[in-house]
Amino acid sequence: MPPRRRGASGFRGVRVRPSGRFTAEIRAGGFRLTLGTYNTPELAARAYDAAAWRFRRPGRDMNFPDVESLEEAEFLAPPPCLVDDEDHRRHRQVQRRIAIAERDEQLMRQWRAQFPNDVDNTDAFFANLRAQRRSNRRHRRAVAAFELENRNTTWTENDPRWDDIWTETTSDDE
Repeated sequence: MPPRRRGASGFRGVRVRPSGRFTAEIRAGGFRLTLGTYNTPELAARAYDAAAWRFRRPGRDMNFPDVESLEEAEFLAPPPCLVDDEDHRRHRQVQRRIAIAERDEQLMRQWRAQFPNDVDNTDAFFANLRAQRRSNRRHRRAVAAFELENRNTTWTENDPRWDDIWTETTSDDE
């Protein structure tokens, strides 16, 4: 007998997350208990069924009515996905890429405002942007050089602003 499909995800107790993953949850005693997040709706439905068996729900509340016992439902239900350091790293990487894309869009809006009639004149805009970045780098290097000469500096030894001095000396050598 095929599983009973309900809701947008196709299963009872399973919701689709904005990320495209599926969350299994069950209501019990006026509370909504989250059972975990899964990659497929079938796995989330299996987790829901195991919880429904634990709460002694009737067979009509199950997604897979062919499962005949709590032990079988728990055997078929996957463990919930745990968030680990790799997930955090991937999330940070995606957020960085989104920030870069948003910055690119912002720069393109600035470019269009600066050159409304000349769509092909991107060289002038980006040359101006490179000049601004060079000027900012020179200013940071000058501040770092001043702090290096100043004996009463407030910078600690591990301050990343010292890198501007070391970058300058290594780029001058090349």
